Amino acid sequence: MSSLDLYNFPMTPASRAIQMVAKALGLELNSKLINTMEGDQLKPEFVKINPQHTIPTLVDNGFAIWESRAIAVYLVEKYGKPDSPLYPKDPQKRALINQRLYFDMGTLYEAMTKYFFPVFRTGKLGDQEALDKVNSAFGFLNTFLEGQDFVAGNQLTVADIVILATISTVQMFAFDFTKFPNVERWFNNAQKVTPGWEQNIETLKQAKKFLDDMKAKREKEEKA
Repeated sequence: MSSLDLYNFPMTPASRAIQMVAKALGLELNSKLINTMEGDQLKPEFVKINPQHTIPTLVDNGFAIWESRAIAVYLVEKYGKPDSPLYPKDPQKRALINQRLYFDMGTLYEAMTKYFFPVFRTGKLGDQEALDKVNSAFGFLNTFLEGQDFVAGNQLTVADIVILATISTVQMFAFDFTKFPNVERWFNNAQKVTPGWEQNIETLKQAKKFLDDMKAKREKEEKA
């Protein structure tokens, strides 16, 4: 078995996605913490591995690959069963999975980071325009899921796992997506059938506590 080192910050959706993909494949990852809030990603030893200094980054016996969706596909192609349902060989099925992965990267995850993640730096969520883009992205996903149980067809794929990691992040915030019934239905079902969900939700609970503590500290400093 290869030595699989995952440089990651567990609270991030992209890192949690790879942990769940690995769980689905029965892989053990050697988790190496990169605390981006303390600048670990800028240390020379990490930049040497990944010049873009992004997380997660996977090193498989000296082979380095980053961008979580590329890592997810790589792991299934190298370590999954032949024609794994997580990323089947059929070109049309793969094309649909790839489209959903690119949708996550360029639309869904992009929108969520611009609305939710400023809270870690400023203590405040993004503006109304940013929220509108989140709702638009959820609307697209709701349409994709019309009449089907999974985001790219009739079975669980890497696209479900990656998008599940992204979507589950809203549980840290007061965001109600019941107005997107297909997304809600998929979310409730996907977490039941996705390996590693328990670890994902536990990490989210830790992240929520971290966020609450940060908020309390900031409020205390403002009152002082």
